[in-house]
Amino acid sequence: MKLGMGDLRWWRAALAFALLLAVGLDARGRAKELTLEELKERVAGASVADRPPLCIEIAERQEEAAGKLYVAGDVDKAQAALVDVAAFSELARDYAIQSRKHEKQSEIAIRKMARKLSNLKHDFVREDQKQIQDTIDRLEKIRDDLLAAMFPNGVKK
Repeated sequence: MKLGMGDLRWWRAALAFALLLAVGLDARGRAKELTLEELKERVAGASVADRPPLCIEIAERQEEAAGKLYVAGDVDKAQAALVDVAAFSELARDYAIQSRKHEKQSEIAIRKMARKLSNLKHDFVREDQKQIQDTIDRLEKIRDDLLAAMFPNGVKK
């Protein structure tokens, strides 16, 4: 069987696509391998448009860590992680609004974190719930700011 010129082009295109896909997956896989401190360093060196996803990644990791720390009984470290959740969510909001990029993705991620924290809050005593609720309230305010930036004229009726 002899391959024609059209068949050869198709195989080259398929190979190029597969290579690009593999490189793209590798780059995303490497981002997960970075430590929290390395991600924080990347935020400082990134362009304003590239900062929101980095800040969201930090906030999500800290939200997950806070849940694990609360379960383990390490309340002080859990509360410190919650401070990072709110702070980096605020940074993501500010950078997203400033660059007009990643607003929707940031809003969705922040909504998910607020929901997870809301579910987590009910598993703990009242003293621990206050810090979690304060973080949820800050996240809701951040979401409102993002929605206002995305829809400055409000919702049409």
